[in-house]
Amino acid sequence: MPFSPNYTITVAIAQDLVAIETGKKQFESIPINAMLLSSLRKSARLASTHYSTQIEGNRLTMEQVKEVVSKKGGVFPERERDEKEVVNYYKALEYLETKHNRPLTETTIQTLHGLVFSGRKSATAYREGQNMIKDGLSGAIVYMPPEASDVSGLMKDLVSWIDTSLENGKIPVAIIAALAHYQFATIHPYYDGNGRTARLITNYILHYGGYGLKGIYSLEAYYAKNLQGYYDALAVENIPNYYMGRAQADLTYFLKYFMKGMAISFTNIVESSKENRAPKLQDNSDLLRELSVKQRTALDLFLKQKEITSTELANHLGISKRSAAALIRKWLKDQFILIGNPSNRARSYLLNQKWEQLI
Repeated sequence: MPFSPNYTITVAIAQDLVAIETGKKQFESIPINAMLLSSLRKSARLASTHYSTQIEGNRLTMEQVKEVVSKKGGVFPERERDEKEVVNYYKALEYLETKHNRPLTETTIQTLHGLVFSGRKSATAYREGQNMIKDGLSGAIVYMPPEASDVSGLMKDLVSWIDTSLENGKIPVAIIAALAHYQFATIHPYYDGNGRTARLITNYILHYGGYGLKGIYSLEAYYAKNLQGYYDALAVENIPNYYMGRAQADLTYFLKYFMKGMAISFTNIVESSKENRAPKLQDNSDLLRELSVKQRTALDLFLKQKEITSTELANHLGISKRSAAALIRKWLKDQFILIGNPSNRARSYLLNQKWEQLI
């Protein structure tokens, strides 16, 4: 049966949707310099990484997460698993930022899980056996997801519903993201990494639908700080087995939880952006709008070093060297970059003067 979520838009949910729209419009009117934007985006990635892995039991503090990400692990030998989770989630967030300008696919979801679970940018197959969710203290089974034989069909239905809903625009993007989060967690298509992947899918949908706020907010922080509420909302009527009505359950309570968190996050980020905006910085908002997502992402690399190579660009964007070379040819033609070192062995590239003011 195709995914057909059951929910009601209550007064509280409607008010939060208005707050989300208001926050989005206010944020878009705030001029943000590229250097500040890069810093805010990195802070948000670190916060999302810390809180999303913390939900799953990761023991690293925010300061430790920063150190682990900057050094790519190898900092706390006694916490190698925690380090791996942090490094992998951060990689997945970086990958998401370069891919969210296209419709969601199962391959993208599987790749996000691959990054979360193994740190490799390769699609992972869905589970082939039964899994279950147990109470952390008693060990009792609290939820039995659908059988493995049903997972593939359920995931196809979910992705189809997401893309169709985003395309026709009849359902608010925030609600699509929330319901997708719920349904992915309900299907639980993997033995491990489902929660982290569900939260990444939520981010992907919000970015693709125009509610990414340039990647500088973290819904994961809201979940982690309201963790029991998160679990209670996902439990939905405490249905212990998928086949006992989980798909037909009333999701209004989960929507209420999710919308409240998103409204709070959007309101906070608007205030934070106003406070952090340096008054002497030049407003380059109009100039930034001329750039593609990949070009704006490349600015982060130019912030670190004046000249870049094709290999460095490929690593930064998470694409193949061939794709990076094609991108560079296009950017040279568009005069986004210039050749720095013309040597075939050590060829490097500079930002065109027009764009230097952005960094």
